[in-house]
Amino acid sequence: MNVATASEDAMATLAAEGRAVARDEAARLGFRLALPAQILVLFIAVFPLLMQLYISLTDWSPLSGIGWWNAWELWNSFANYTDLAADRRFWSALWRTFVVMIVCVPAEFLLGLGLATLFADDFPGKRLFYSILLMPMMVVPAVAGYMFFMLFQSGGPMNDILSALTGTRVAIAWLSDPMLALAAVMMADIWQWTPLMFLILLAGLVGVPEDQMKAATLLGANAWQRFTTIVLPKMKTIIIIALAIRVIENFKIFDTLYIMTGGGPGVATETISVYIYKLTTQDLIWGYVAAIALAILLVLSIATVFAMKRMAAAREARA
Repeated sequence: MNVATASEDAMATLAAEGRAVARDEAARLGFRLALPAQILVLFIAVFPLLMQLYISLTDWSPLSGIGWWNAWELWNSFANYTDLAADRRFWSALWRTFVVMIVCVPAEFLLGLGLATLFADDFPGKRLFYSILLMPMMVVPAVAGYMFFMLFQSGGPMNDILSALTGTRVAIAWLSDPMLALAAVMMADIWQWTPLMFLILLAGLVGVPEDQMKAATLLGANAWQRFTTIVLPKMKTIIIIALAIRVIENFKIFDTLYIMTGGGPGVATETISVYIYKLTTQDLIWGYVAAIALAILLVLSIATVFAMKRMAAAREARA
């Protein structure tokens, strides 16, 4: 009996060792198979970042007469970053970007939330209106910029509408006035990207448990109480995602704005993306541009981390 038991134990040990060896072989095989893809992803993500950091510490530009790999010959340490801190045009462009973001994102959120609440219920023609509502999001931003460029011309439809409403001839030079030009750009952005906010929020609104809403109704809660105590808490993660997406994308606004105003009149509508574009294509000071881009990347990364932490906190609170 002891011999049989020992034999069984030995067989079990050998089987366990065999399974362990098989798992190790499978892990090594998986690593070898995934290694090319990992190297490619690492190259795509890390190499441009390291190259940008390298260039940002030099005065290199395409007009320097040397390749970027020899940019160390024009090493300036952290001079680009100190210049960035003293660049008034950069801070002005950054401020305008924040102004656009502060106005557009809340407007898109409120409009999107209102439309999502409306479309959560069935009504005649819902599918047709749903398709129409999503159309602006499908328009190429450059095309949207051209549309609003024509809309806000002195002899364009916007002035014609105002003329019809007021009964007097209105000929406002929208895109030639610094304040009105920025307002026109923000209207274009709100028009195009409210549908995206609506789509995200509608998905979250549909996911709110129906039984909780019915229970709250039976307990005497009105529509506002149900919305604030059930709907909003359940949608907190979706709301954070929607706001984070639009904050990051709005921070990078370029196509529509550049088509409409080119950053003008003067630099009145020059956001950070337009400023970087001008420095890259006109001034060709790529070392300084790399420093600006890294600073912007840092800001957006901090915003993303903050949003992810809020999402994690929301999930923990809900759990």
